Amino acid sequence: MTPETGSTEMWKITLGELDEKMGVKILEESVDRVVATMPVEGNRQSFGLLHGGASLAVGEAVGSWAAVIHASTLGKTAVGVDVSATHHKSAREGLITITATPIHLGGTLTTHEVLITNEAGQRLCTLRITNLLLDRKG
Repeated sequence: MTPETGSTEMWKITLGELDEKMGVKILEESVDRVVATMPVEGNRQSFGLLHGGASLAVGEAVGSWAAVIHASTLGKTAVGVDVSATHHKSAREGLITITATPIHLGGTLTTHEVLITNEAGQRLCTLRITNLLLDRKG
């Protein structure tokens, strides 16, 4: 769901197919912060650990949603141009929390830090994502 071209209505998150398959739930959405959760179960690799690719996929989604929310207030949209991640700790079970906060909110680029934590609040992964802001096509 995208606001009309030229509108500065704040965009509301709509889950994609992968987000739904991964069990992502949105808890909070604003320009200042996007928070989601995802179960470890169903997102593990063959050794029983949270899959690093699942962490990247959900982290990129949450960071991109944060960028699109900001872009929508400017009448624009956002596309990802760079994402990097560092895995600090693994998880075998439970619910992870994914939180995106802005590092830079510009008119051309945004950069967000995305933290993935376990239920004990321990940092599992840190991502940084940069998005390019573009005019919406009519």
